[in-house]
Amino acid sequence: MAASQFSPSRRSAVARFQVMDIVGDVDAMKAQGIDVISLGAGEPSGGAPAAVNREAARLHNLQAPVFNYTPSLGIKKLRQAIADHYRRWYDLDIGYESVAVTTGSSGAFVASFIAAFDVGDRVGLARPGYPAYRNILSALDVDVVDLPAGLETNFRFNVEKLAEFHAEQPLDGLILASPNNPTGTMVTRDDMRQLATWCGENGVRLVSDEIYHGITYGQDRGTSAWEFDRNSIVISSFSKYWGMPGWRLGWMLMPEDLEPAVSGLAGSISLCPPAAGQHAAIEAFSADAYTESDAEVAEFARTRQLVLDNVDRLGWRNAAPADGAFYYYAQPSEQVLARYGNTVAYAAAVLEHAHVALVPGVDFDGVDGGQYIRISFAAGYDNVARAIERIVEFNATIG
Repeated sequence: MAASQFSPSRRSAVARFQVMDIVGDVDAMKAQGIDVISLGAGEPSGGAPAAVNREAARLHNLQAPVFNYTPSLGIKKLRQAIADHYRRWYDLDIGYESVAVTTGSSGAFVASFIAAFDVGDRVGLARPGYPAYRNILSALDVDVVDLPAGLETNFRFNVEKLAEFHAEQPLDGLILASPNNPTGTMVTRDDMRQLATWCGENGVRLVSDEIYHGITYGQDRGTSAWEFDRNSIVISSFSKYWGMPGWRLGWMLMPEDLEPAVSGLAGSISLCPPAAGQHAAIEAFSADAYTESDAEVAEFARTRQLVLDNVDRLGWRNAAPADGAFYYYAQPSEQVLARYGNTVAYAAAVLEHAHVALVPGVDFDGVDGGQYIRISFAAGYDNVARAIERIVEFNATIG
């Protein structure tokens, strides 16, 4: 057979997201009957609020449920419920027309990046950070600019650093996640005000990833960029605070100038978000659902404290301050890195011998990530407690 003249596009050559590969490895091991504890993917163990599940069951049990296409930006009732949520949490008056419901936050990233940035535009990303930002932008031929925010800055980024980078090589956009994945770090309210204001004044489109809002360990649920600049794009999701990752429902707050573009793109990229899920998700904004989700956050806090109490036993160091989300990002001990060289090999060994799934930092940081590991404590207190004992026992075998 003659060699094929076809090959994948250059723009599709993005790095694989190792977290999802690890999810596959865990599933394969479980299928073999191996008791694996996954501290990999950021999947809340509690599931959706009861009110959402009840509504989904009611819709399923209707005599003849019909779920046809919805409007491309989502049903009005859900868009209004999301707008009301911003009044409840942030004291913001937002019309439902500014809300676009999407197929997960991923759908919001794709639509907003296409709408906001042209080929060759320069968009800054804090490093370490969520790899899908980089991969989607790269696939769109947008130039990604690393903005280091590692150990030397306590894993935080501020407006002074941003202004320095912009003065050297002007940016067209900035993606900011607070709380951050993988570090859990948050910007303060004053930092968000300064960053959003600076971006608005300097023609830099701010994309504020706020999907972990509500999962925080202080008084602040998270500060929204729209509190300071409505030229920003705000992206959020039902996946984390409400524990609904597999429902694939997210949303964005659209700046007025982008509304026509996002609407047109949404109708072509996904036609509409999942119809049944939209109707059920309205119940996520009920009083009972908020109460239930807050109780889950309290459980995350308890599990977070368990991790912090065992850091010395684990031998982990140089950790990011886990102010929000449900991640702990740190360096393994010097002995571990001397033995394995990097955390890719270490994570593989822990999975093989201790049957605990960890995520090496290379997903999040292409420069220093090989020296870091991320765990998700969304797996629940008991699972994390068992995993810690396994890791401690495994580390004890390393000379």
